[in-house]
Amino acid sequence: MNAPWLEHYAPGVPPSIGTYPEKTLVDVLRDRARREPDAVAVLFKGRRLSVAELDRASDALAHGFERLGIQRGHRVGLLLPNAPQFLVAMLAAWKLGAICAPQNPIHTDRELETSLAVSDPAVMVVLTPFYERVKRVYAKPVIATNIKEFFPPVLRTLFTLFREKKDGHRITLREGDRWLPELMPGGAFASRCQPHDHALILMSGGTTGTPKGVLIDHRSLLMTGTQLSVWLREALQGGGAIMLPLPLFHAYGAAAALPAAWVAEVPLLLIPNPRDIDDLVKTIVRDRPSLLCVVPTLMSAILAHPKVAAGRVDLRSLKGTFSGAAPLLAETKKRFEEATGGRVIEGYSLTEATVAACVNPYRGPNKIGSVGMPLPDVHVTIVDADDSDRELPAGQTGEIVFRAPQLMQGYWNDPEETAGALRAGPDGTRSLLTGDLGYLDQDGYLFIVDRKKDLIKTSGCQVWPREIEEVIATHPSVAEVGAAGVPDARRGEVVMAWVVPRGEATPSEAELRDFCRDKLAPYKVPARIHIRRELPKTLVGKVLRRALVAEELGVTRPWN
Repeated sequence: MNAPWLEHYAPGVPPSIGTYPEKTLVDVLRDRARREPDAVAVLFKGRRLSVAELDRASDALAHGFERLGIQRGHRVGLLLPNAPQFLVAMLAAWKLGAICAPQNPIHTDRELETSLAVSDPAVMVVLTPFYERVKRVYAKPVIATNIKEFFPPVLRTLFTLFREKKDGHRITLREGDRWLPELMPGGAFASRCQPHDHALILMSGGTTGTPKGVLIDHRSLLMTGTQLSVWLREALQGGGAIMLPLPLFHAYGAAAALPAAWVAEVPLLLIPNPRDIDDLVKTIVRDRPSLLCVVPTLMSAILAHPKVAAGRVDLRSLKGTFSGAAPLLAETKKRFEEATGGRVIEGYSLTEATVAACVNPYRGPNKIGSVGMPLPDVHVTIVDADDSDRELPAGQTGEIVFRAPQLMQGYWNDPEETAGALRAGPDGTRSLLTGDLGYLDQDGYLFIVDRKKDLIKTSGCQVWPREIEEVIATHPSVAEVGAAGVPDARRGEVVMAWVVPRGEATPSEAELRDFCRDKLAPYKVPARIHIRRELPKTLVGKVLRRALVAEELGVTRPWN
């Protein structure tokens, strides 16, 4: 098996983990609770929740779920922000052998109804402001929880007096629904969770077509957590927390940051509202995490914060910043490393791969434009985009294929889509066709070119949107940029870009086009550039190129 990246692994990182323990994350947490009951598992709004407290709370809720009739294989829906309640409910479901089905809180009623139809949860655990929305589309029992339940005492009092009613957290439950604390009297619970049990159904494809539920087992979560904790060992030394402002309903949080924190035995620092940049910056200063998990747009927002821009806050606890879920522009990486003094580590994976990732090394060359190399036990090949049986040599662009032991089990109740994504090899291994285009260089570093579906074809030439975005992002007056192809009667498609200015200076369209002409072939220079106040994004920060195109064409469609 050709794996040139192994020669470039950092010292101490093995080419293979070898034998993974036959455990689950439930076992990992419980084992540590026995050894170090007072060790901090979660940091939340100034509250420090120990591993023993988290284990006991989830035991109590497991009893409550069981009294409601939840059994092995049932799905438990979660419509919650990053808060301890998410982890308590998830662990409680797992201890029963049930499957968690997290949902996106910003979904519209129609989108939520569609997503719930995929996993068909037997019960929903929801934050109070989402209660009425859930009741409009879901007829089964609902368990409500108030965000303040795990606040420290002073903050809880202030929230009750000044924010609870105003922010929609004060609600009246309908008959048959319950408050989360009512379900939690109870003692120890004997976990029924096994490594090969199904753990999560994470939604994928909601912005590209019919939403699909990615089925992930407990063994895969432990594998990913082990691989990442080994890769990021130096960044996590000393016990500093992993800060997670990205949602736990997304694979980045649930299948990467969370397992890595628990396997590495470091606290998970939860941020419930990543759009509150002021709170996010204050939390970094107060809790001093070692590793920050972000998307590029969030890095840009932190850099734009007045105190950060003026150099008046200390972000230098951050030994590392892990960037994923969307392409990282070289300019953003450079500026963030200057602001923190730490390393920005870009990674790449998919929900379907259970974050069997490619990651740049914490120590060692980070090649500009590369998303790194495969983690231990992960193998990447590049195949012809039109013939997946033909493997391509180094330097040639094609579809990226993952082979790893923790790939998804399949799409929930969708064998046809599963067969189109997963391929079984003659040796019993499985491969995942990603739908992404890229290439491996001679050293085994992976470079993403773009999504197959986002390729722009103008006058017979191929243009990758990311290349346009990388160039425009280097302009000193540009904060964010998106590029895509729009239909054109003469050329088939033309390149178009949408730009958010940085600071007070607003560049003109002519200025930006001239800037591009110095760095791009004529057919790649955007035919039109629009200046905007913001770009449409998913909750994890991916720029929705197709939403920009739809707006340009006057097409009305909801995007999540």
